[in-house]
Amino acid sequence: MISIKLNFGGFVPLSTVDWRGRSACTVFLRGCPVRCTYCQNSSILSGKDERDCEEIIEMIRGSLFAISGVIFSGGEPTAQKEALLFLARATKTMSLAVGVHTNGVYPGTLEALIKERLIDHVALDIKARWARYNNLLKGDYVKDVQKSLALCKEAHENGHLPEFEVVITLFRGYDDEVPIIAQEAGGVDIVLQQGVTEDVRPFSEAEMEKIADGLLRSVKIRTREGGEIVYEGDRSRRAASKR
Repeated sequence: MISIKLNFGGFVPLSTVDWRGRSACTVFLRGCPVRCTYCQNSSILSGKDERDCEEIIEMIRGSLFAISGVIFSGGEPTAQKEALLFLARATKTMSLAVGVHTNGVYPGTLEALIKERLIDHVALDIKARWARYNNLLKGDYVKDVQKSLALCKEAHENGHLPEFEVVITLFRGYDDEVPIIAQEAGGVDIVLQQGVTEDVRPFSEAEMEKIADGLLRSVKIRTREGGEIVYEGDRSRRAASKR
């Protein structure tokens, strides 16, 4: 058997917050070409911890009694295409669902996962309006993220990707971008995630609800204080918009 290595970032044997509605274990893959200053996992954006994929599979097996799915996160898990495909195939043989948290800069990996029907859930982090994207990420990534968004939307619409959500991390001064990103996302689930840095006071849950009201749709709101809630919005404003 051919041994496949991966650059390992960590393992959480049981999580109830990484995939709404499921208990899951979370596998972190080290490395990411994007250097977001607010990244919560900055310690695994670089460096090396090479492991055999079989070792990671044994970690997942150790959680089988308590989980129904596996989340692959990072870093950027789709950067390690062959390792991720190998782990996703092994996860499916255990009758577990597969989820991926991604920034979308490797659409080829997502395409391969979808083609093999190896993936059940994608959380795609869209960081800004397209006009600001490459400057924010310090690289030419916008076309790749646009392709990932299109791939996942199409797969979700035709039933090949059961769950798909777009995650928008919110910082003060950039809340006017939320409607623009939501429009690009279309009818898929939207998550408004509280952005946290040392320099800027984060939005409160109540402030994020006001931003969500402008979308006139149900959204998920995720904060450190309150976890994740489903916010149905200002019903009076939604009703008025339909008149």
